[in-house]
Amino acid sequence: MSGVTDVYFKGIDHVFHVTKVLVDTKIFGIPITIHWYGAIIAFGFTLAVLFGGRMAYKWKMNLDKMIDVLIWGTIFGIIGARAYYVAFNAQEFSGIGSMVRIWEGGMAIYGGLIGGLIAGAVVCKVRKLNLLNLLDIAGMSFLLGQGIGRWGNYCNQEAFGSNTELPWGMRSELTTNYLFSQQAALAEKGITVNPYAYVHPTFLYESLWCLLGFGVLYLITKRYRKFSGQTILCYGIWYGLGRTVFEGLRTDSLYLWNTSLRVSQVLSMLLVLFCTTLLIVLLRRHKKNPQPIEGVDFFRDDPTPKKQKKQKAQEEAEPPAQQAETPEPQLVTAPEQNPHAITKLPSFEEIVQEQETPGSEPAQGKEEADSNGTDY
Repeated sequence: MSGVTDVYFKGIDHVFHVTKVLVDTKIFGIPITIHWYGAIIAFGFTLAVLFGGRMAYKWKMNLDKMIDVLIWGTIFGIIGARAYYVAFNAQEFSGIGSMVRIWEGGMAIYGGLIGGLIAGAVVCKVRKLNLLNLLDIAGMSFLLGQGIGRWGNYCNQEAFGSNTELPWGMRSELTTNYLFSQQAALAEKGITVNPYAYVHPTFLYESLWCLLGFGVLYLITKRYRKFSGQTILCYGIWYGLGRTVFEGLRTDSLYLWNTSLRVSQVLSMLLVLFCTTLLIVLLRRHKKNPQPIEGVDFFRDDPTPKKQKKQKAQEEAEPPAQQAETPEPQLVTAPEQNPHAITKLPSFEEIVQEQETPGSEPAQGKEEADSNGTDY
């Protein structure tokens, strides 16, 4: 069968037939070719997105905002993965055209993570989505997608290591051809290889490590998560430790230009150191001052405690505003009567005239009616 590679494992009495192409056909006269590598990467990406979406639903995160993060994170993740590879392997490319042809290979996971995280942080800021909680979900999803996606390297027979005599050592025509072509370059880096011997299947090591880490991080998140951002720090420690070891075995590493330092290995060590230090500091802080985890779909718009303290100090330094005094209402009282004043009595003629006036009532009756409220 054309395009098929026979793969042998030292401790397995069986030959595995591996092909790079999954589908090779024409639709309306247009040639369509789907490689196993792309299909497996897409499958791992899909599972990671489904898992992340499920966790976001449980944590009551806004799915519309999540989709925005996913779209922009994916775009800049691809750009970052390619840019990272090109930056440390520029001698392979003849111009801009060859740099953008990503379907010919040449992507780096760390570049994809960096590009995706930067884009995700910007979108979270604009769309007001909690970044740390999103990163905690992403940490688990990363390991799931990477654990599955690494099997695309098996189909391409790439991302393998130096020679080994272990029972799971792997050998194929493609590994032999690659080691034979790179034997002199590897010798300059102090790596001696036998092109016809078995090699470390480092893609398998990393795949198993990532899938195991996915289970560990899920358990930590479910039972032992103390603060937002804890899971992504655990991801950095777990993946960084594994990548430090596996990268040291590989024969296709990117190097810091003309040195023998492997880029991904140095970056992994720094990542482990940074995440471990920050995790210890934050766990100690939580132990001294336990706080509930922030609301999952929560974005901090209110001032931080430091800003609140500064604002309070400014308010105390400023004199209180003087309020306009409201005048108290003054009671208007009738003028006091002089008890010694002489009251003038009506004359007899005035009394008779008042009684003869039609419609008039006696003064006494009027006073009684006013006092009783009822006219009897």
